[in-house]
Amino acid sequence: MRAADALASAVARLARAGVPEPARDARRLLAHAMGVEAGRLTLVLPEPLDAQAADRFEAALKRREAREPVSQILGHREFYGRRFRVTREVLDPRPETEVLVEWALGRPFGRVLDLGTGSGCLLVTLLAEVPGATGLGVDVSQAALDVARENAAALGVGARAEFRLSDWFETVSGRFDLIVANPPYIAADEVASLAPEVRRHEPRRALTDGADGLTAYRAIAAQAAGFLSPGGALGVEIGAGQGEAVAGLFIAAGLAEVRVIPDLDGRDRVVTARAAGGGPALA
Repeated sequence: MRAADALASAVARLARAGVPEPARDARRLLAHAMGVEAGRLTLVLPEPLDAQAADRFEAALKRREAREPVSQILGHREFYGRRFRVTREVLDPRPETEVLVEWALGRPFGRVLDLGTGSGCLLVTLLAEVPGATGLGVDVSQAALDVARENAAALGVGARAEFRLSDWFETVSGRFDLIVANPPYIAADEVASLAPEVRRHEPRRALTDGADGLTAYRAIAAQAAGFLSPGGALGVEIGAGQGEAVAGLFIAAGLAEVRVIPDLDGRDRVVTARAAGGGPALA
């Protein structure tokens, strides 16, 4: 069978399984099975698909038909121009989170804290973009910390990144110029409506607090000021419709210059603040 014929059959199969973008996913899985970059797949489509590649493609298709995320099948996901290893123990890095990265890179920082680091995509990206910076990533999952540590090493920032088991600030000490977090923000009553890829395959405790979706923000707001350097900044990703509530928590905690930043679709995506009494914040 030619690779092109295998691809056409795969697209139809994934479409029948309800996969949202069957052609895109089939191409990525076929490229992976054939050991070529996705951008070069068109060049090899006229070629025969050898038995080993066909077996790998079939195994990947069965996993995708069961709505396992492509990133977990491939074992990696691109984020801010870098390839991060992902497993079922960490959230899949998403393009929306790059809004938080862009904001953070608009500030000067030498020391950064990433709360609930997961794959380490936030901390590792920030350290890779700011060569002189160092940072700490914390998580309640040792398995997630193992993935984050591996990503830091693979992307060349392992010597500047520390990873530690901690429930938010529980084992954290010292002050930081920048604190970032992408905490679980999905309310318990919204979990059933999530896509199967998310609901069945991503770590539940990284998705939801099992309550109203604001538990983590309350904990962060209550303690962040004690860990920020003078003029230091705090930025958190939020879920749809949470901008006003999270901003209110930060204001009530005495944080200054609280802002809500939208994503490219105009939806509230990030809430930022500054330690009271410090220097001017950057936009």
